[in-house]
Amino acid sequence: MSYVSSDSVGVKKKVRVPDIRSRKGGKKITCLTCYDASFARILEQTSIDLVLVGDSLGNVIQGASSTTCVTVDDVAYHTRCVAAALRHPLLVSDMPFGTAGFSFEVAFSSAQKLIRAGAEAVKIEGATPEICTQISHLVRHGIPVLGHIGLLPQSVHMVGGYRVQGRGVGDCDRLISEARALRDAGCFGIVVELVPSDVAKSLSHSIDIPVIGIGAGCGCDGQILVLNDMLGMNLSFSPKYLKHFSLVEKIVREAIERYCYETCEGVFPSED
Repeated sequence: MSYVSSDSVGVKKKVRVPDIRSRKGGKKITCLTCYDASFARILEQTSIDLVLVGDSLGNVIQGASSTTCVTVDDVAYHTRCVAAALRHPLLVSDMPFGTAGFSFEVAFSSAQKLIRAGAEAVKIEGATPEICTQISHLVRHGIPVLGHIGLLPQSVHMVGGYRVQGRGVGDCDRLISEARALRDAGCFGIVVELVPSDVAKSLSHSIDIPVIGIGAGCGCDGQILVLNDMLGMNLSFSPKYLKHFSLVEKIVREAIERYCYETCEGVFPSED
């Protein structure tokens, strides 16, 4: 089943949370991040299933070394920008550092702000008992939640950097246990980041909701990448799991140099 096809030719079908959940074990789910209306307009013209306004905006947009500087107001602002141009993919927004696991009031207030900004679901990192309880609370009150386990960028200082997770003795069982806890809390899917492919595959087979991988091999129900990374907008950033589907940094640089040359040489603008 294709979520960009519809009853009438040329008209897309809106992707909703039940659509993503129903893709378990079926057609792979395609996901990308987005932070602005310009890229959202382009994504709207594609067959992408899910768009995430990620707290990776801290790295990509703000130039920070981690995501911990991102606030819920930052995510809400970028969510409004994306929502202005996006209609058919499911729009999910990240709950940034400090908004989940601490109190019901903070978690609900943050999620409510993102939904009001245009998000149709939120993503929450971690699977502690406190976080699972808050996820259950949000879901019961009508806010869909996408879970996130494996490498948790918001906890990068705790784990000592952006390292592959799940290689230790018992780590696979632990991740499966976390995935099941998130499923039981009401998550409609789970992102698993930077874990060995065999671990991700076992995890995906162990639960009945979609597992979306990033740096987790091909055994997941879908894949997610940072849009700017897969477009090659920073060619110096090239981790093993990433594929540059374009070389936008090179294309843009050459276009700017051509503009500078033609302006200085009097070629642009023309006399006509």
